[in-house]
Amino acid sequence: MALPQVKSDATEARVAALAMPDGAAWAQTARTEALARLRAMGLPARRDEYWKYTRPDTLTDAAAPPAATFDPRETPVFDTLDRIKIVFVDGVFDAEASDDILALKLKGIAIVRLSDAERFDLHWSKDIYGVLEARGQNPVERPLAALNTAFATDGIMIHVKEKIDKPINLIYLHKSDRSDAILHHCIKLEQGADLTVLESGPAAARFNKVMEVEVADGAAFHHVRVQGRDHERRAATHMFARLGAESTFKSFTLTKNGVLTRNECVVEFTGDNAVAHVAGACVGDGDFHHDDTVFVTHDAVNCESRQVFKKVLRNGATGVFQGKILVQPGAQKTDGYQISQALLLDDDAQFFAKPELEIYADDVQCSHGSTSGAIDEDALFYLRSRGVPDGQAQDLLVLAFLAEAVDEIEDPAIAEDIVSRLEAWLARHRG
Repeated sequence: MALPQVKSDATEARVAALAMPDGAAWAQTARTEALARLRAMGLPARRDEYWKYTRPDTLTDAAAPPAATFDPRETPVFDTLDRIKIVFVDGVFDAEASDDILALKLKGIAIVRLSDAERFDLHWSKDIYGVLEARGQNPVERPLAALNTAFATDGIMIHVKEKIDKPINLIYLHKSDRSDAILHHCIKLEQGADLTVLESGPAAARFNKVMEVEVADGAAFHHVRVQGRDHERRAATHMFARLGAESTFKSFTLTKNGVLTRNECVVEFTGDNAVAHVAGACVGDGDFHHDDTVFVTHDAVNCESRQVFKKVLRNGATGVFQGKILVQPGAQKTDGYQISQALLLDDDAQFFAKPELEIYADDVQCSHGSTSGAIDEDALFYLRSRGVPDGQAQDLLVLAFLAEAVDEIEDPAIAEDIVSRLEAWLARHRG
């Protein structure tokens, strides 16, 4: 079926503004195939089913809208943790600000830039780069991810062969108000490996990121991301994960600012007895639009998935949740749980939700739910009657509301840091 002309024109205008990087044959093939997928799908528009709640035009225009940088005078997130730092400034790797990976002499892990991996005719990332993204295009099209695979200019390839004690912190700094960053990361965990990846920072005026994660049998991948600081920024992020038998995948995202953020997560169970938890918490005030879109496919026996998303919105802020659990034939003993809730602190905020279940197996336990509403006046009255000031009482109830999502973080130190960030944000916006 031919694309509508307006959609085709918009796609070609975006493509014309970009240049495809050079690389080895496998990389060029992956990029060329991604470009073909993009042209077949066309860039997203409001008439597309999975974009009806979010305006994609500022994510798809040929030029990025300007976004001023902002110094919140806060201690950088994760700064107190012993971690490996990999820094990008407006989408470009900064070797001086990053840790010297070679000097660290890390055992069981290999880290290389995308541009370096593309120079080799044979590299492990050829089995992942663009592969998981392509698998994630069906049954829901994700054209911004295909755009990323075709034109990503930088990124990190991480190959893990055993348990890594230190987390890897991908730090995204934003210095140019016109920056338009496209980053693509590939992570491969071999059997029994264990890795924690942290992400932080505003990244760019406009940010398009893809992370493809291959989790082999018995391996564990933990991911914690904090999106904040510069409020005028726009971001479209995608995470594609494929899970082997008895593997673990856990991802949590905190979003505090940003005029437009769309986070997509696509998880595929291919091995039995695996676990995947995807969670998020966001707090928005004013010109703030936050979209979580999740698709989990169960194609193995006795697997568990959890989707837990909480949003706190005020002064016209908008939240969106689109989550689906697909249980394929034969995926018996599936345990799928999905909850999306919004706390609306005034009458101007709004929340849109589209939870979905599609089940083709008969021995499963799947549930989903979505609610939105105001703060419990009885609970607020109870706290105030015991001497808690109104603003602090409201903050306590907000933190209690967000707790189910934050509890998905396994590391207590990281969870404590996240809670402190939420407390600081609430104090600044108390009103």
